[in-house]
Amino acid sequence: MSRPDVDPLLPSWRPGATRDALVAFLDASLDRPVGERVAAFDNDGTLWSEQPFVQLAFLEDAVQAAVAADPTLAGRAEYAALLEGDRAAMGELGLTRIALALAELFEGETPEQFTEKARTFMAGAHHPSLDRPLRATTYQPMLELLDELRRRDFTVFIVSGGGTEFVRAVSDDLYGVAPEAVVGTLIAYDVTRRADGAPELRRTARVLGEANEGPAKIANMHSQLGRRPILGVGNSGGDRDLLEWACAGGEPSLALLVDHDDAEREFAYRSVAQTFAEDEPITEVAERLGWTVVSMARDWAQVFPT
Repeated sequence: MSRPDVDPLLPSWRPGATRDALVAFLDASLDRPVGERVAAFDNDGTLWSEQPFVQLAFLEDAVQAAVAADPTLAGRAEYAALLEGDRAAMGELGLTRIALALAELFEGETPEQFTEKARTFMAGAHHPSLDRPLRATTYQPMLELLDELRRRDFTVFIVSGGGTEFVRAVSDDLYGVAPEAVVGTLIAYDVTRRADGAPELRRTARVLGEANEGPAKIANMHSQLGRRPILGVGNSGGDRDLLEWACAGGEPSLALLVDHDDAEREFAYRSVAQTFAEDEPITEVAERLGWTVVSMARDWAQVFPT
């Protein structure tokens, strides 16, 4: 099989064992048929910064706009917890209850209306501590990896715990990933009729199925896309099943785990699943299973785009 007459550049990846493992996988992947060259990336904390969650910032902005229009909403427990940044109250209320309350803010909107709101927010939002636009908190090394995968005829999917429609609104612009290649947590739609009789979709406040974390990631990827990855990339316990699934699909395969250990250029913390308790820290899982762990501090010469 012919190989591209190029070397994997990955200029933001420092020389070392992690880069060597990644380059070796990229080279070996050419021995797989093109149809099997599939990569699946988590989004939050994997392709862009998740401190804070970008989609949560979008929803907080929507709550502020809703309260400005109707001040009585400020008394609703779910919205008050968000507006006050009360993490303890959020924990007591639970993610599911808060997520459903937030979904109500967009109930009745068409997909096009929601997409326009998401894109408008991303065009102007600024990160509270990184001194850069939110859209510029994508990880430069990951953008380079996406380019290298495409040069090797990979199909790239985003399999996120975040809301499908929000990620789809920005995935093509930020990552070159088409909306139909995004799998996330789904909101149900009602089919209505316009005055002229044409069908129209309207958002509801109902979640279809469960949050797209853990086993749901691989079940939803298969049911919605029908493809299995040989490269899985994530950062938390919510991505464990996705990375294990990638490694169980034959060789060559690679599980790549991002470890947030760079307090100077980003943040230092242990990534955890958002919707369930983990029985083992994901970095310990990675060590036990022989995954390739990316140390942001050691392996990345540059974190964000210039």
